[in-house]
Amino acid sequence: MDILKLIGRNQELFNNDIEQHEKKLTEIVSSSKFLVIGGAGSIGSATTKEIFKRNPKKLHVVDISENNMVELVRDIRSSFGYIDGDFQTFALDIGSTEYDAFWNADGDYDYVLNLSALKHVRSEKDPYTLMRMINVNIFNTDKTIQQSIEKGVKKYFCVSTDKAANPVNMMGASKRIMEMFLMRRSKEIDISTARFANVAFSDGSLLHGFNKRIEKRQPIVAPNDIKRYFVIPKESGELCLMSCVFGENRDIFFPKLSENLHLITFAEIAVQYLKEIGYEPYLCENEEEARALIDSLPLEGKWPCLFTKSDTTGEKDFEEFFTSTETLDMERFENLGVIKNALNEDVDKINLFEDTINAMRNSGTWGKEEIVELFNQMIPDFGHKETGKYLDAKM
Repeated sequence: MDILKLIGRNQELFNNDIEQHEKKLTEIVSSSKFLVIGGAGSIGSATTKEIFKRNPKKLHVVDISENNMVELVRDIRSSFGYIDGDFQTFALDIGSTEYDAFWNADGDYDYVLNLSALKHVRSEKDPYTLMRMINVNIFNTDKTIQQSIEKGVKKYFCVSTDKAANPVNMMGASKRIMEMFLMRRSKEIDISTARFANVAFSDGSLLHGFNKRIEKRQPIVAPNDIKRYFVIPKESGELCLMSCVFGENRDIFFPKLSENLHLITFAEIAVQYLKEIGYEPYLCENEEEARALIDSLPLEGKWPCLFTKSDTTGEKDFEEFFTSTETLDMERFENLGVIKNALNEDVDKINLFEDTINAMRNSGTWGKEEIVELFNQMIPDFGHKETGKYLDAKM
């Protein structure tokens, strides 16, 4: 299936930038040692493949998902074959003692790329998953940076999100706070990051869910009022690698908006998706009708769909990659913009966050309201959008 066509494009975003910098990119990658954390997820595997095909001296991949890691290796072997360099994978949780032992036994890398994250807005519905999001997105990131500093790693890259710009949900806010932690560590190691659009058909995404609904013969459900920018998995890997290799300290890379990168609703993609696989969308009035028609409609070449307005917590009305107060470099690359950050460290806020979260965890009990209040202290203009409804309550 042509993912580009589904998201309303006919060409990849970064072809010209990659082509113009390919010689230098390959030269650097082929002479360097890489560790990719969270390397078997959608963005992680795309980034891992971009590194692998340029023949690195060393490429180690860590991911908590054993199954995703198996598929990554099968994918790489089937697409690219083998390299002379040291390529190994490790099914480890980076918050674990086992990961620390792995790191202490080696830790000899030029570049560490952290693609691990809890990325779903739905993860903020309860205080326990929310605390795990904080641990994964902020504290594990800070830990792996400290470990990189201790071992003399040359460069640390960490993926952020467009939702960190003027965040309205806890996931985006957690990444914004993560960027504050990155700023603190940037005094000791070069760090770059990236904010980018939704990765089309990434694991767990709504578009990935379309595949599952067809496979399981279930209705297609999508919001018809939420517009998003989309990149394909390969583009997400290219963006991460370009930022890692060419980003200067504290740079945040993002895709430039152009006629090729435009807003599109999930419902529009659903319609195109169904047409691509030979079905005409049939618009239903409610969930009950959609479920009732799933056995009969496909026999007529139609598929039941429910397109509704979004009313769940944390959905941002529009996407943005930067704020009005951030300094931009729009000249260095053709389709990549760069946010240029001067050192702006808020030690008091970072200490407050660490102390408050540690106190909550040590007490063994905490509420979501306490965490939201702390986030509001960290980000004064945090526009948390709480509706009382969450995606788990929808089909």
